[in-house]
Amino acid sequence: MNATNPVENQVRQALGSWVEAACAKDLDRIMGHYAPDVRAFDAILQLQFEGVDAYRKHWETCLSYTSGPMIFEVEDLRIETEGDLAVGHFLNRCGCVNEQGETQSSWMRGTVCYRLRDGDWKIVHEHYSAPFSVPDGAALFNLKPR
Repeated sequence: MNATNPVENQVRQALGSWVEAACAKDLDRIMGHYAPDVRAFDAILQLQFEGVDAYRKHWETCLSYTSGPMIFEVEDLRIETEGDLAVGHFLNRCGCVNEQGETQSSWMRGTVCYRLRDGDWKIVHEHYSAPFSVPDGAALFNLKPR
């Protein structure tokens, strides 16, 4: 961990714990990272999700698409903190290994906003997106970090 700010270290640990939960496909642990009033802009299925119950249903759907191990890799994480608010932005390799053992993943952009609530850093906003080609509207899933 390269962070020198203790708050930044706590947020890095919270995000790392979320990544571990997602890779383990542990829905309860995943959802434990979100505030009850989370607002999420995920890259698939809907424009937005309001509240932890709606987002949990979305996660259930997403996890049902995967038969093999999940892939979540965070690269180029940058964190800004101010008081009880922290914002992290990063590149995220997201996907899974299918039943044939083939990796199906792509790089996306991720932003998470944490707020300190009752001594724990909880995600109050999350946003994932994939760049797209303007001429044809196709998502650009073949891009990779520099």
